[in-house]
Amino acid sequence: MDHKDPPSGTQWTIRDGDHEAVVVEVGGGLRAYRHAGREVLDGYPADELCPASAGSVLAPWPNRIRDGRYTLDGVTHQLALSEPTANNAIHGLVRWVPWHAVEVSDRAVTVGCTLPAQPGYPWTLRLGTTWDVGPDGLRATHRATNLGDRPAPFGLGVHPYLAVPGRVEDVMLSVPGRTRLLLDGRKLPIGAARVAGGDRDFTASRAIGGAQLDDAFGEVPDGGSAVTLSTVDGESIAEVWADGSFRWWQVFTGDPLPAPRTRRSVAVEPMTCPPDAFHSGRDVITIEPGDTWQGSWGIAPGR
Repeated sequence: MDHKDPPSGTQWTIRDGDHEAVVVEVGGGLRAYRHAGREVLDGYPADELCPASAGSVLAPWPNRIRDGRYTLDGVTHQLALSEPTANNAIHGLVRWVPWHAVEVSDRAVTVGCTLPAQPGYPWTLRLGTTWDVGPDGLRATHRATNLGDRPAPFGLGVHPYLAVPGRVEDVMLSVPGRTRLLLDGRKLPIGAARVAGGDRDFTASRAIGGAQLDDAFGEVPDGGSAVTLSTVDGESIAEVWADGSFRWWQVFTGDPLPAPRTRRSVAVEPMTCPPDAFHSGRDVITIEPGDTWQGSWGIAPGR
């Protein structure tokens, strides 16, 4: 039988005790993470093309940009419309780019890629991610260095789907954001609302129930925050934490995904900036020439 490479390229498996994760070459993302034999992520098999951005690194912007167009310093830039049905540019430029191994050990792998200047994003960045597992769970540290001679706008998000026991409806969810964005039919922000007392108020843990979530939550605590999933009996499913670099959380219950992924898991996505940030300028990071941005997040699995 002819050997065929996986669609996601080279696979790097890292282990420490009961923790095991698989990082992939295509996109430099996370294909699987399990703890004590339990799948923490709703990932995908090695022979499958990455579905629905599962485990992907989203850079140099997360989420969507309206019409793929934005203006910076008086210059208008036009990105390719990677979500053509809604006329949006979605989830950055590196999901399908090969990343290479920089350093590999039993419990950690650092992968990197160079994002070349191109139409729509004329800045060259060197990107790197260190994935490591240890007694407390999985940790990712992302870096972006501006290799050009002009300040570069930047944002980053990650798209892990958390595996849940039973039905999404029965999952207890806690999200620290005090506001959420109001979206139009293209899933682009048209305003914001306080969550207090509303049907999207998850500041105290409560069941997801019938809520169909694809929401960006903001106004998180300074210095870092966490989203938690648990069972109705109070047993922890997982905690996704992020340092203060990540000012937003996107929570997605997967309702529009095709079977069998429809409403099967909960994506908990740390983001440095909100959807359409290159338009609004909100929480966009500026990386000066030669400088490096860094941010970390991770998953603590239930025990």
